[in-house]
Amino acid sequence: MNSSMIRYILGNVIKLEGLFLLLPCVFSLIYQEKEGAIYLVLAMICVALGMLLTRKKPENTVFYLKEGCIATSLSWIVLSFFGCIPFMVTGEIPSFTDAMFETMSGFTTTGASILSDVEALSHTSLFWRSFTHWIGGMGILVFLLAVVPMGGGSNMNLMRAESPGPSVGKLVPKMRHTARILYLIYLGLTLLELILLLIARMPWFDAICIAVGTAGTGGFGVLNSSIAGYSVAVQWIVTIFMILFGINFNAYYLILFGEVKKAFRMEEVRAFLLIILAAIVVITIDIFSMCANLFDAITQSAFQVASIISSTGFATADFDQWPTLSRTILVSLMFIGACAGSTGGGMKVSRYVIQAKAIKNELHSYIHPKSIRQITMDGKDVEPGVIRSVSVYMITFFAIFVASVLLVSLDGNSEATVFTAVTATMNNIGPGLDAVGPTQNFGHFSDLSKWVFIFDMLAGRLELFPLLILFYPSIWKDMVSHRLRKSRKNKV
Repeated sequence: MNSSMIRYILGNVIKLEGLFLLLPCVFSLIYQEKEGAIYLVLAMICVALGMLLTRKKPENTVFYLKEGCIATSLSWIVLSFFGCIPFMVTGEIPSFTDAMFETMSGFTTTGASILSDVEALSHTSLFWRSFTHWIGGMGILVFLLAVVPMGGGSNMNLMRAESPGPSVGKLVPKMRHTARILYLIYLGLTLLELILLLIARMPWFDAICIAVGTAGTGGFGVLNSSIAGYSVAVQWIVTIFMILFGINFNAYYLILFGEVKKAFRMEEVRAFLLIILAAIVVITIDIFSMCANLFDAITQSAFQVASIISSTGFATADFDQWPTLSRTILVSLMFIGACAGSTGGGMKVSRYVIQAKAIKNELHSYIHPKSIRQITMDGKDVEPGVIRSVSVYMITFFAIFVASVLLVSLDGNSEATVFTAVTATMNNIGPGLDAVGPTQNFGHFSDLSKWVFIFDMLAGRLELFPLLILFYPSIWKDMVSHRLRKSRKNKV
């Protein structure tokens, strides 16, 4: 166990968070808010602590997948811990549990909130709250790989541990260059949305917060009405970009290098767009009688479908009041989620495509027992290990889901509230139905339930196993043994 490298990675993460904490200070100066001083002090503390942990680079920079998973999980926990401190110190969210819930919801791009009055927050904290989405959308460690030379040739293990989806590959030979390309695409799309929102006459502060929130597919708004208070033009811009950020970023890489046809031939992307189209059509028909006209029905349907399947969680309507069919479709979309390799949550479209093909193969084997058929995606064979990992992931997901539902049900809320609250947090969606609908919040749950949700949000964002490995006893035994061997070696 290379614990020195884990310490070094955590130090860099804390240092980066310190630099990110300087950004809210800019808004504090603009709006002349005293909260900025707290962010500045915390930023200095984080930078100092980060420098202390990284003052000595480990001699052995090679680490394996287990170290990558541990470093990733601990990084997100540490990130959320320091990120929640400003909310507590400013008194805007005085409870540690509530502040941790809000911050974890931000970094994991869930968008579930305990706040009943978002507009009561300072501009400084509103920006930080939304910016956590942008940091968590592509991943803090992907950013780390892009800007900090890690060395050791083991960077792929960090990318695999943090990136969503059944498998991760390189876009270019060097992992650092892959991370840079991903962030350039991410930044480019964010800036494009920001420009379009400003053209649509959205207030500049709101436009920045909504752009970074959409990019991370998070869902924290700056108004209590989420996106409903803005123009139809703004709503359509956000709708389009929620879909764009839910698409596998490999498709954008192919488009950038002139392989447009290959990008649109990606099976996962086509399935994702078809699911969106089908859901919009059905919901539009279902809610037509509740809307002013056909265009209004399409606008509401398209926005909410894009928001839920991309796991963004913005709202323009109280969809909890929609007919049962529409609500059922939206809950189903929560489980499907966005594409692998996107900033979206959920179980990912690629897993469903692979599972559908595996079921088809199994049925074929019943009819033709001696035949052997290989599952393919985008013309490439899917490794048996990937198929196995998809099945194990889904079984593990639902095991955690059931356990979470049982624990949260102790609060005595309705079945719809409990089921959709766990669904919304594990899939990083944000709003659910009933008492956690788009006009409600998670503030009424007990501290136990909130910590269950915190676990679920992080587990969902990290694809379960990087977090679950922290609870594997042999990992900590290996770490202690490594420390003892190192101590004895130093004494000799």
